[in-house]
Amino acid sequence: MKRLMKTVLGLGFALLLLAGCSQKSDSAKTAASDAKHIGILQYVEHESLTAARKGFIDELKKEGYVDGDNIVIDYENAQGDQANLQTISESLVQDNDLVLGIATPAAQALATATSDLPVLFTAVTDPVSAKLVDSMKKPGANVTGTSDLSPIDKQVELLQEVLPDVKKVGIMYTTNERNSEVQVDEAKKAFKAAGIETVVKGISSTNDVQDTAKSLMNQTEVLFIPTDNTIVSSISLITDLSKEMKIPVVGGSADVVESGVLFSYGADYEALGRQTAQLAIKILEGEEPSDVPAEYPDTLQVVVNEEMAETLGIDISVIKE
Repeated sequence: MKRLMKTVLGLGFALLLLAGCSQKSDSAKTAASDAKHIGILQYVEHESLTAARKGFIDELKKEGYVDGDNIVIDYENAQGDQANLQTISESLVQDNDLVLGIATPAAQALATATSDLPVLFTAVTDPVSAKLVDSMKKPGANVTGTSDLSPIDKQVELLQEVLPDVKKVGIMYTTNERNSEVQVDEAKKAFKAAGIETVVKGISSTNDVQDTAKSLMNQTEVLFIPTDNTIVSSISLITDLSKEMKIPVVGGSADVVESGVLFSYGADYEALGRQTAQLAIKILEGEEPSDVPAEYPDTLQVVVNEEMAETLGIDISVIKE
């Protein structure tokens, strides 16, 4: 597993220490008449999921699978709506040779819609508990893909290094996102082991984000957010409060740091999309999804927002050491 470090300077990324690698396929299809159709269903619009989609498409192109040439990509976004997920999934599995679900709800909807068409997933925290695969090594059916599981224990360790005096942390998550529940359970254990008290509040929609975040910031010293699709889609509401109330926000999704989260330690979503594309190529070239093990991220990264650290008066030099 690779580890990267980035620093956010204002609105830009800098200081890339390591870059991920990818394998190459030497047998991409070339005849336009034999074009394979790939359906992509993204759960909601936010930077991490979009980065995963970009990485997936870019890697396919790099390996010779070009949209509009020898593959045709049909992209749909459910905008976080469950009814949309079902309707779009039923359509995509009718018209494509392979489908990709980006985020747990999208992957679950596609897997429910078909039992024989190859289904790929990415940005899914716990594919086993989401009932997408029997196990990571042996998926067992027509579904495989990549997990974005972040090392929660390492996130807690990093928080303690940066903010050694913190005694109480708030945790916010979306109650109907299984991926978030898994991370919150792990976070509570990790914080307890570190001797840090937690206050946990769940939300049901983006309408709850601002009030819940404010309530937690009033009660705690730091707000921890998992890689939660609903929360991340409204991250600016939280980071605005962070500036106003001088309460740092930390999390596992790198893309939210640019929006004002102090730091994150987790998957590089564009790299994760590229990793997923390599699985897609195996399936396009004849392998069964059940024979293609699901994978954890090849690349993890620490991303820091120096501007927010300065605003909050927090010394982040320990992260750079």
